[in-house]
Amino acid sequence: MPFDPAGFRHGPPACRDRCPAPGSGCADCGLCRSTARRAMNAGATSERVYDALKARLLDAEFHPGERLDPALLSESLGSSVTPVRDALNQLTGERLVETRTGEGFYRPHLTAPDLQDLYHWAGQVTALAIRSGSPASLPLCPAVAPDMDIAARTAALFQAIAQGSANLEHRRAIAAINDRLHAVRRVETLALGDLVPQIDAIAASAERGRRALLHEVSGYFRRRARMAHEIVRAAYRDS
Repeated sequence: MPFDPAGFRHGPPACRDRCPAPGSGCADCGLCRSTARRAMNAGATSERVYDALKARLLDAEFHPGERLDPALLSESLGSSVTPVRDALNQLTGERLVETRTGEGFYRPHLTAPDLQDLYHWAGQVTALAIRSGSPASLPLCPAVAPDMDIAARTAALFQAIAQGSANLEHRRAIAAINDRLHAVRRVETLALGDLVPQIDAIAASAERGRRALLHEVSGYFRRRARMAHEIVRAAYRDS
């Protein structure tokens, strides 16, 4: 009987007869089973690497402007280089990483004009979310763990505001803004002092209605835009 490369690769005839596409994961074909396992493992590795890298960026483990070498990161993450590159490309799309032609990946530099623009954009999107929400969605007081830091607490508050919006894009935009501001919020206290009273005031204002909530949120972002230079200096001192 002549050697059948397809049969060698894709299992016995009975399996080939039932397998619509060799390698697709049928129950009988050894190659299909191993291919499915490899795909599952690859997916789990990619997700793990992405989550780990994102957490390190949000926690400001890398200095502003620091180069992110996929080979070095793969060693610390216990993976091959490919999932790291994939994660860095995905994080570039989320504006948490930047690329420079021929130079690789970097944590973005932080400048006062860019931070002012981000604060203004965050205020505008949050105001849109508040205006599009129903009155019943206004009273909000997100559950806060006693050990939750100010960055996480602020993110929880604005995500709660976003959840009240009828527009899914508001929720997505505010989630992305929360990620991009997370590292900055960790150092805002160095420039602005105790931030908890203002966060509590925003949460409490929701019970007084949409206008009160809009007033508190507007003041929150205007104050930070005015202090952007001081916040940037604090970020570089802390890095």
